[in-house]
Amino acid sequence: MGEAGGLVTRPDLLTVAGAAPPAEEEGWLQIALAHRGISRRRFLGFASAMTALLALPASMTPQIVKALDTAKKPTVVWLEFQDCAGNTESMLRSADPTIADIVLEAISLEYHETIMAGAGAAAEAVLAKHVAAGDIDILIVEGAIPTADGGVYCTIAGKTAVQHLQEAAAASKLVIAVGACAWDGGFPGLGVTGAKGVGDIISGKPLINLGGCPHNVANTTATIVHYLTFGSAPELDQYNRPLFAYGHLIHDQCERRANFDAGRFVEAWGDQGHRNGWCLYKMGCKGPQATYNCPIVRWNGGTSWPIGAGHGCIACASPNFWARMSPFYDRLPDVQMFGVDVQAQTIGLGAIGAVSVLTAVHAGSVIARRSRGRGKAVVAPDGTVVPEPPTPAAPSDGSGTSA
Repeated sequence: MGEAGGLVTRPDLLTVAGAAPPAEEEGWLQIALAHRGISRRRFLGFASAMTALLALPASMTPQIVKALDTAKKPTVVWLEFQDCAGNTESMLRSADPTIADIVLEAISLEYHETIMAGAGAAAEAVLAKHVAAGDIDILIVEGAIPTADGGVYCTIAGKTAVQHLQEAAAASKLVIAVGACAWDGGFPGLGVTGAKGVGDIISGKPLINLGGCPHNVANTTATIVHYLTFGSAPELDQYNRPLFAYGHLIHDQCERRANFDAGRFVEAWGDQGHRNGWCLYKMGCKGPQATYNCPIVRWNGGTSWPIGAGHGCIACASPNFWARMSPFYDRLPDVQMFGVDVQAQTIGLGAIGAVSVLTAVHAGSVIARRSRGRGKAVVAPDGTVVPEPPTPAAPSDGSGTSA
């Protein structure tokens, strides 16, 4: 990190003022934590939180602690292409200081155009050095990759985004695409630049897609922690998204779900239902079709998320969401689930009716069973089902059998 293009001189960052440089064998994360005044207790709490976020059993926490204590500081390169830098902004605006920031900061982030100190030829020399050495542990990509007209719509230091991505990916062990644009082209993919996602450009490398517009830094941190602990990506879905973050419907995690089930919906922005926190389904919320852990990890230091703030979900972590989920304020069609457009009283009456039918069926079957061997069932004039008296048994001849 001492090169002119690096972010900071790492020994200066990790050395406590007035203290001797740390011993080489000391864990890099522990050095960073000590510099920031983070206690061992808080670090263990962070490891437990990562275990929970990754949906791992609590027994795995010591393994995560050990890995973070002893793992080699990974070399990370962050590339930006056709984007709004929203994912970088999301990373920089996480609650500060948090241990997640420490993990992301203490990694050897060798190249990141937006926040690195170097510029121009000095910065590009750092990237070229790591590409040539093939020593990039994790390549993080933000933004779509233009492919139209030879890729001329995004060029850096005389090379197209396609060239930069292919060269850096070849030198990397793991590739992480952060945000919707890097995943599948996002909004730029709807334009004239022929923008594609990372998976459309490279192959043969482990790829993790962290969809979202923008991504949530908690999920990026957890993904890196998993890689440092187990040397592999977490379990992925069919879109190469981590199941721990994208395995459950937002609808099933939403604090407004009870209002959905009770048929209480916002009908207009600012109405009484909106002020009362009712369900936003009729206002275009895509929660019933979107998967993400937004309601759990949240934003702004875990304090809120879009639906909690009164805005419907736009399914920003779903594939091709700009095209498939817009117009964002149009109601989803044909969502057939309990509660949609049904008042609570109607639900109650329907449930009572269903119970009544089941009770009648059950009663009829019991009567029929009891009537076997006792005579035929008879329907009385008032509709009551009654059995006939059982047929008297034939007199016995004393031999134990009927005559």
